[in-house]
Amino acid sequence: MKSDVVRLFQTLPHPCGYFARRVAQNLVIDPASPQLPQIYDAALAKGFRRAGGHVYRPQCPGCHACISARIPVAEFRPDRSQRRCLKRNRDLELRVAAPAFSDEYFDLYRRYLGARHHDGGMDDPATEDFERFLFTAWSPTKFVELRLGERLLAVAVTDFTATGLSAVYTFFDPDESTRGLGTCAILRQIELARERGLAYLYLGFWIARHPKMDYKARFTPLELLDGGAWRRLIPCAPGSRMDDRRAAT
Repeated sequence: MKSDVVRLFQTLPHPCGYFARRVAQNLVIDPASPQLPQIYDAALAKGFRRAGGHVYRPQCPGCHACISARIPVAEFRPDRSQRRCLKRNRDLELRVAAPAFSDEYFDLYRRYLGARHHDGGMDDPATEDFERFLFTAWSPTKFVELRLGERLLAVAVTDFTATGLSAVYTFFDPDESTRGLGTCAILRQIELARERGLAYLYLGFWIARHPKMDYKARFTPLELLDGGAWRRLIPCAPGSRMDDRRAAT
């Protein structure tokens, strides 16, 4: 008889990837559960995120810095900088492809990691790392490509669910830094969600004041999962400190 119970596991403590000298732990949905494809959409709404075949969210002792974030795409309006980014990249074609390994994808992935994560433990990936990290047999994943003609400039690894898209990971050509391809990828994913009648683009976790994570606050309105409810992030007023922002009820 099929069980409706899905087991949760807590990982052992391990070094935090965002803050030195902090210890992290994750709450993980049983990766062997046959129900993962059915519950994944609901798990996103509860603040979980996918990496490879694991669906997890932080459950760290004494730290709550990582906050799940999403964009209600129907209400999003790009700001001036984002409009300039879209204009700068209007020569790029968006293509949605099935997830797979290819030499073209892997070369772009390897060059991106080498430029962005030099000496960080990710800068010399093996081919199996590419597949294990980005997609798995059950995940509703697509590779959202940005191409200049036939030249691949960026890939947004995106999960397509019944209510939204989840931005899993983006890698792009490090030699095209003036284009703002990371920002462009998010903007095009927002457009894609709208076109498909989906409500949200899930951005994973937001960390206030963190140099690698706080950029997500530039996409407004941004909703944060706070105490089991999604609340709007109040934009930082001019002259105020970044940590003065609060989620609106």
